[in-house]
Amino acid sequence: MASSLKNHKTAAAAAAATAGAAGAGKGNFGWLAHVKYEHLVAGISGGVTSTLLLHPLDLIKIRFAVNDGRTASVPQYRGLTSAFMTIFRQEGFRGLYKGVTPNMWGSGSAWGFYFMFYNTIKTWIQDGNTAQPLGPTLHMLAAAEAGVLTLAMTNPIWVVKTRLCLQCNERAGSSTGYAGMVDGLTKIYRTEGIRGLYRGFVPGMFGVSHGALQFMTYEEMKNKYNQHRKRPIDAKLTTSEYLTFAAVSKLIAAAGTYPYQVIRARLQDQNHSYKGTWDCVKLTWRYERVSGFYKGLMPYLVHVTPNICLVMLIYEKFTNH
Repeated sequence: MASSLKNHKTAAAAAAATAGAAGAGKGNFGWLAHVKYEHLVAGISGGVTSTLLLHPLDLIKIRFAVNDGRTASVPQYRGLTSAFMTIFRQEGFRGLYKGVTPNMWGSGSAWGFYFMFYNTIKTWIQDGNTAQPLGPTLHMLAAAEAGVLTLAMTNPIWVVKTRLCLQCNERAGSSTGYAGMVDGLTKIYRTEGIRGLYRGFVPGMFGVSHGALQFMTYEEMKNKYNQHRKRPIDAKLTTSEYLTFAAVSKLIAAAGTYPYQVIRARLQDQNHSYKGTWDCVKLTWRYERVSGFYKGLMPYLVHVTPNICLVMLIYEKFTNH
């Protein structure tokens, strides 16, 4: 294993040196040669499609996550079915799709940028040879770097999406209500500045580990499976195989990293006031213990499992050539 990792690092260093030399005469942007915008389009397509189909589950997950039992303005639900029926009865069908516009923008752009960054970084490390295995360490590194870049670009959209999903009683014209994504971005910037648009960024950085773990697991399972079949690691799979690997990798990543999403949602919620990430963690532990960090887990799993399967399938089929 040590020698394998050494070979991977050597290959990565060689790729970096080659890319650097190639880009020296072009303003040091040689890595741009590995950018393929089809990955951006495929990610956007998968993100938007899955959001349109599964947004109500995402909304319910967020409302469960911020319910600390101490905030009167936060609605109380007994379970997933109860939440769905209560929202539908009190807020109508449109209530189930509150925040869908920024969610579509956020999910589409996040998946698009993530796939583009991830595949650019991965191909750069491989020096263009997609049949070269990277191993778990470099897969996680490429996924983590892609995650940080994506989060920096999309965090303001996620803040607005979270607040729209939690907008139960506020009117759009009020100081605390938002008429939509643009209105939300404008009001948050006006009242809270750039800092308000980047609430939840710190726990979001921890969330990068979620994507890194998920993509490392997904890629390694595909690679090992193709090696078992004595085929190149970049060989295409069947629909059922893509769906299986996507679901298993998502469940593994979710089991280990879900608490950051609860903390992130609570920091972004306009109904809560915390001094910072650590204050949110301390108060959640003090009043709710371990269960507080896993609120909304069931609707999350019901939401993300078909979500990731749909996104990955659309992505793999879109880039299958």
